[in-house]
Amino acid sequence: MLEFLHPGPDSKSELIETLADAEKRELIEPESRQMLEGVLRMAELSAGDVMVAARRMDLLDIEAPYDELLHVVIHSGHSRFPVFEGQRDNIIGILLAKDLLKLQRAPELNLRTLLRAPVFVPESKGLNELLRDFRANRNHLAIVIDEFGNTAGLLTIEDVLEEIVGEIEDEFDEKDGEAGIYTLADGSQRVAGDAGIAAVNESFNTQLPEQDFDTIGGLVAHEHGHVPRRGEAVIVGGLRFVVMLTRGGAVRWFKVTRDSGTDDA
Repeated sequence: MLEFLHPGPDSKSELIETLADAEKRELIEPESRQMLEGVLRMAELSAGDVMVAARRMDLLDIEAPYDELLHVVIHSGHSRFPVFEGQRDNIIGILLAKDLLKLQRAPELNLRTLLRAPVFVPESKGLNELLRDFRANRNHLAIVIDEFGNTAGLLTIEDVLEEIVGEIEDEFDEKDGEAGIYTLADGSQRVAGDAGIAAVNESFNTQLPEQDFDTIGGLVAHEHGHVPRRGEAVIVGGLRFVVMLTRGGAVRWFKVTRDSGTDDA
């Protein structure tokens, strides 16, 4: 009788509409609705939908000297790195950036002894199942492989969680009243996609046009013809913008350097 008088949603789309109505009636907070919708949509996604493609992965060569490894770690800013031997597709382990300190203090150590066993998952693996595996095995990174057993990309637990809660802020993220431009360890700049063009011009002493766009992300997307994906590079006004993170169809963070005259976008 209750179901007849107050029928519930019959599909996922109706359930999402019900959540939106509940927010309008102030029964749930907007953040709660967004998280619930994220959970529902995540059930339809696979590892292949969210992964960082293989050609955009930052990898370490097991045979590289310490200084070269350190440069890659500082340049990329990640905390975990797949390590390959011979060919990039041959992933033999995962190195935690903090473990490089052990090599610095004890150069006689063999890098292989510091590697963690890699976790491989197929592109078709659902994010729900992958999140359960991450939690159960205390893993934070998985290598995604295609149907032929080749490396297709990688996926972190943060990538999965962000499908539910949105972007996970870190110590570089913009605070109220700040310009969203930060200097990284290698001298490059980390620039928020919604940073004002005037702030970018002031920081880099450039003359990017300010009249047609409010944000640097809007200008870069216009010059590129579409919103660039994670790992893509775009040259605008003598600056090289490499996409570090996208969220909700927009660029959240760029890594910006002065253009050296070559473009591998």
